Amino acid sequence: MTTPEITIATPADREAIVGCLVAAFVKDPVLRHLFPDEATYPRYAAAFFGHLFDKRVHRSAIWTIGGGASVAIWEPPATGHVPSGDGNTADRYPADVLARVQGYDETVHAALPTYPFWYLGVLGTHPDSAGRGWGRAVMRAGLDRAAADGLPAILETSNPGNVELYRRAGWEVVGSLSEPVPTWIMQQPPR
Repeated sequence: MTTPEITIATPADREAIVGCLVAAFVKDPVLRHLFPDEATYPRYAAAFFGHLFDKRVHRSAIWTIGGGASVAIWEPPATGHVPSGDGNTADRYPADVLARVQGYDETVHAALPTYPFWYLGVLGTHPDSAGRGWGRAVMRAGLDRAAADGLPAILETSNPGNVELYRRAGWEVVGSLSEPVPTWIMQQPPR
């Protein structure tokens, strides 16, 4: 079986990618902190991932495989951080949810380095496609881009099981946060 081609996402991929990420992050500690209610999780998570997709799709920094079955959403270094609460996010969430989203975003980004880096904001694979190595493949596409720029890559994860997975892929823990959700900041040096 051959691996499908890795492509850079276009606006036409939005629905498949958002659906993939909503399914992939159902049990993720951060997403469950942000959107704890089972009834509203699908809608709020879709708004969250849709917003991230919309912010980055025109930057050629979203890699996908298998028709959106696995996706890596990267933030290029030149653009700087745009808070999750920018734009029309307030329209998508009630005040308590918006406060959690903005609070988490501000806390994490305050802990990130001040030097230029490529930021892996989201890496997810739909549960139906797990175990094929597609997540690692789309992650590698962004790492290759960071390497071509001579820059390190940074990510954060709140899933303790992901720390070892990322370590095996060459990442190292460079910091951590205890609140609002235990979170590890990881870096892959420039290659």
